[in-house]
Amino acid sequence: MFASIAFLALAAQQIVVPLGKTPRQIERPIHPVEEWGPIWAANCKDWDEWDKPAPPVRIHGNTYLVGTCGISAILIAGEDGHVLIDGGTERGADLIAENIRQLGFKLKDIKYLLMSHEHLDHVGGMARLQQLTGATLVTSRAAETVMNSGAASADDPQAGEHPPFRAASVGRVVGDGSDVLIGNIRVFAMTTPGHTPGALSWRWESCDGGVCRTIVYADSLTPVSRDDYKFSAHPESLEAFRASIAKIAASPCEILLTPHPSSSAMRDRMIGKAPLFDPDGCKNYAAKLSKNLDERLAKEAAGQ
Repeated sequence: MFASIAFLALAAQQIVVPLGKTPRQIERPIHPVEEWGPIWAANCKDWDEWDKPAPPVRIHGNTYLVGTCGISAILIAGEDGHVLIDGGTERGADLIAENIRQLGFKLKDIKYLLMSHEHLDHVGGMARLQQLTGATLVTSRAAETVMNSGAASADDPQAGEHPPFRAASVGRVVGDGSDVLIGNIRVFAMTTPGHTPGALSWRWESCDGGVCRTIVYADSLTPVSRDDYKFSAHPESLEAFRASIAKIAASPCEILLTPHPSSSAMRDRMIGKAPLFDPDGCKNYAAKLSKNLDERLAKEAAGQ
């Protein structure tokens, strides 16, 4: 009875909308992971091709995965401009740009381009993205010359394995603990040499309403090299490699992202087989990296 009376009272009220105005619409998230994660997973397989198109996916809050099936690129959308991390290959750069447009963002609103490590598959498209966006490219000191020239440094364990890429123009160099700040976006740099000398990892906070998550884009940090390179023959670099892994393990981290989606089981996480939100994600990732490095060193000691 009380419910009926309340309903009649509400029905009797006249809702007046001021002339020329419309009721405020509740904004629906663009490409939410709950809907677009399974679509991404249906299009992409583990360790997929570098330049295979993938749909963009909103990971959390203002953070979007906008790369290809095989190579990550991360868009952090802000009130006063956006930040893009990694640019894929030169062909991949156009796929990334199209994903950003598909989300409804303007390329010219990207103010900073950040990078993970200075290899063709992750930064070969930076020059193209600079051309499209006019953004400032931010690198580590060790990666600056590589990015400005397109040629790998001699101390890169994979030097000679990849062809040169189109040179970009570095506008800012950051060190460990530096931040990139624009409007409501603040991204912290972590120098993480190992896979390459100039590798960087990044940490930021992304909020969805009142739910804020610390996101880490952790570099590959895998002991991959050309045939004649031994990590054990470079003790200073090896020490830095281990320090980088330890830095990732110690970082605040609730959502882990990586330059290769498969390195952090992204496909399983997109469909709920593994958690997207995982406070132990970085620790578990670092443990796997340490195991890989130990196995590589054991092979070197055995002469393999």
